[in-house]
Parts: sequence; structure tokens; C-alpha cells
Amino acid sequence: MATASAASVHLGDGLNVSPLGFGGMALTPVYGEVDQGEALRTLHHAVDAGVSFIDTADIYGGGSNEELISQLLKERRDDVQLATKFGLVGTPTKGYTDIRGDGPYIRQAVEASLRRLGTDTIDLYYMHRRDLRVPIVETVEAMAALVQQGKVRHLGLSEVTAEELREASSVHPIAAVQSEWSIWSRDVERNVVPAAAALGVGFVPYSPLGRGFLTGTVDASKLGSGDFRRNIPRFAADAADANQGVVAAIQAVAAELTVAGEPATPAQVALAWLFAQGKKLGLPVVPIPGTRKAERIDENLGALSLNFTSAQLEKLDAAADAVVGSRSADPTWVSQGRE
Repeated sequence: MATASAASVHLGDGLNVSPLGFGGMALTPVYGEVDQGEALRTLHHAVDAGVSFIDTADIYGGGSNEELISQLLKERRDDVQLATKFGLVGTPTKGYTDIRGDGPYIRQAVEASLRRLGTDTIDLYYMHRRDLRVPIVETVEAMAALVQQGKVRHLGLSEVTAEELREASSVHPIAAVQSEWSIWSRDVERNVVPAAAALGVGFVPYSPLGRGFLTGTVDASKLGSGDFRRNIPRFAADAADANQGVVAAIQAVAAELTVAGEPATPAQVALAWLFAQGKKLGLPVVPIPGTRKAERIDENLGALSLNFTSAQLEKLDAAADAVVGSRSADPTWVSQGRE
């Protein structure tokens, strides 16, 4: 079994986590039905392998993802760095009806998450999306109060702009920004990543494998009717066909590399590219790929030992420049549309 490096990664504000995290959303029916027994076994395997930074949100499965993770925490709370989020109203599969960043909602949301998770404290509490009706300073002030009360240890922000990050950091230290970042989603590199680096804030890329597309195993034309990816423009038929170019580049680089004597995989290349970007741009980067299968965790951990030549990085960069289609159905939903 592959294991994470014993050395933890310092994100920001004193928060240390495993060098690779685990995204819990995959363990809800957002990409199809899930076997709960297998999901729990996958979580335990992740922690066994050294992937102890577990990411969830109150919205995943309408709270059921937090309840699933509570079963892990019952036995292994001290082994886990736990992250969850507030702010979205609705569900990923049926759609979101509102975004809330006001103090009363935050106080209500944290209590509900603590109850579902069966824990007294959340290690990292994220604002999931920006409520544009509420000044971000007010949202972070309400979050900071949770730190003072001992309900939350560190604060995080998801899909914020550079300016929003700077405003938030003036209120309370921010440990991490979580936004989509991968070989085919690089918009955050223009403004958000440099701001995070300057402020000493770590970066937690979600969908680091392009919601599975970058692994070369996803046929966009065969996604189920309830699959969340059907709503994303770059998964539409014409865009998905055009985007096979980035997959081909990843596969070509993977064919030139090995991990523990075995050929590298596209997933390992995609994750290792993020580690390389973090070093290049001067900030800690901890991706949180999600999976339902324990063996994928071992595969993903192999990315920690990969290093690229300059020619390989140039090949990946060139492919990224040709990506077609937005990463979000609503550009204002993510930082890209508000910068």
C-alpha cells in the first residue's frame, strides 16, 4: 500500500495536514449511486494510507456526507484533519436555491454540521460560496466568532477573488483557499494564487482531476441523467471532444514516467502537476481528489514521488492553453466570473 509522506504540509494559520487530501463529495450520489459500506471502507483506507485531511460540506447529500464521515470520526477523530463548509442551500444534483453568508445562518449551519459530524470542533471551516448580499468582512467576523468559541479551529474560503481574500484576511487569518485548480482549470493562477502566496494562505484545489476527465476514463457522452457534470459547459459534446487534447498530453507524459517501478498514470501526472505549480508559484498546495475506490487512493499517492522535466511541463502547459468551455455553468458562481 502506498502511503503519504510522514511530513505534513503547513497550509496557513498553523494548520498542518497530510500532503494529499480526500474530497468527500464523491461519496454522495452526485456522480451516480453510492454503496455506503464501500464508502466507509474507502475513508478508513484513506486514513490508513496517510491521507488524513478529509473534506466535506453540509450540502453534500443533504448532510448525509457529514453523517457518513461521522462514522469514521467515531473511531479516528484524532487521526483526521476535518474540513467542512457552509453557505449553499439546495443540493448538487437538484440545484442550489440560495447562498447564505449572514451571521445567523452561519451560527445555525455550524451547529447542524457539528451535530451531524458528531464532533465538538471542526478543524477547517470554509465559506463554500460568496453571498454577494453580505460584505465578506461581516461573513468572516461571524466565522471568527466560532474560533473564539472553540467550535472551529481555522477558517477557509472557497472560490473567492483575490480582493475578497485580502479583505477577509484583514479580519482573521485564513488558513486555506479552496477553488477548482487543475491542468484544465488555471484561471486562479492570474490573481487568487498570487494573493494567497503573498498572504501566507495555503491552496486546496478541488476537482484536481477535472472531475475525472483528466484521467481519460470519462466518456462525456455517456454521463447519467443525474450526473452533475452534465451541467458543466466543458463536458458538452463539442467541448469534450476538443478537450481530449489535454488528456492526450497527460497520457503522453505519463508514458514517460514511472512510479515505484510501474508506469505512471494520468491521475498521478495531473496531481503531480499541481504540486509542481505550488513550488513554482510559492505556496503550499494540497489537492483533494475524491474517489469511491480504495485502490485509487493508493494510485493518487504515487503522485507525491513524481518529478517532471522542463519539456514535460511545457507539453502540459501547451495543452492547457487549448481547453474549451467554462468550468462552471454560471461564471459568477466561481471566482473567475467576479474578477
